Amino acid sequence: MGRDGDLAELAREQHGVVSIDQLRGPLGYSHAAVERAAAAGRLHRLHRGVYAVGHTRLSPYGECLAGVLACGPGALLSHYSAAWLWGIARWPHAPVSVTGPVRRGPRPPVRLHHSTILTDDDRDSTEGIGVTAVARTALDLAATLRSQQLTRLLQRADERDLFDLRRFEDLLRRAGGHRGVRRLRRAIAIYRPAPFSRSGLERRFLELLAEAGMPRPATGFVEAGYELDVYWPAARFGVELDVYETHGTRQSFEDDHLRDETLKLAGVETLRITGHRLDREPQQVIERVSRLLRRRGTQQHVT
Repeated sequence: MGRDGDLAELAREQHGVVSIDQLRGPLGYSHAAVERAAAAGRLHRLHRGVYAVGHTRLSPYGECLAGVLACGPGALLSHYSAAWLWGIARWPHAPVSVTGPVRRGPRPPVRLHHSTILTDDDRDSTEGIGVTAVARTALDLAATLRSQQLTRLLQRADERDLFDLRRFEDLLRRAGGHRGVRRLRRAIAIYRPAPFSRSGLERRFLELLAEAGMPRPATGFVEAGYELDVYWPAARFGVELDVYETHGTRQSFEDDHLRDETLKLAGVETLRITGHRLDREPQQVIERVSRLLRRRGTQQHVT
């Protein structure tokens, strides 16, 4: 194939970019040959030691890989750029963010980060680009994202089958003082096994109602053809207690929405409460139920 042919083949595999180490090593270019190729327009310098082959109209993947190559051995695409590459964020990937194990000087326009806690578990690759694993990407972004943004990022990871709770937990155990640890630990709590069984969740909820001095509801009451977990018939207000294991399929998702619509048409208001939420903020949950129950009672009385 020849040296130029090998260069073209490598460029096709690497989104149009190559490093000086690849040129001088496997491809056999001398310093003078690299200079001649650049002068002839076959190579275009993007960063120190990184070139585009043939033209500079790079795809986003090429720009990301060029940024990684510019930051030396062991560098990984990270932060917003990594989230974009994994398909779990829609933010623009520029400027390219890269994290490396060795502290280096600035590499503009690349946004270079340094980490002393990168391990093999933090390393991954997709589209031929070295990138921080999904868990590490989420940890890095957790330091700056708003809680709602972080929640959505984790949801997208879960939807794309990229969320592995074990890897997240392992990372948090060794992440030390990383600024994202606390926020990420809080955000992944919902993915841990439910804190209550189905019966335990109902029992705990009824205990909290009694402690708050609220009217005792009916349980297992049938209204509009559906059995309600907890129900106050006079107020036509009910609470559905959700455990993911019984509400985690696509069919149950559709069934739940149809159920809610049917009850609403029958004049019944329902509130859904998960085991995680009741475990995390029991007083806030009971306070909201109390307010909604009072409001429904007033409305029913007026009607």
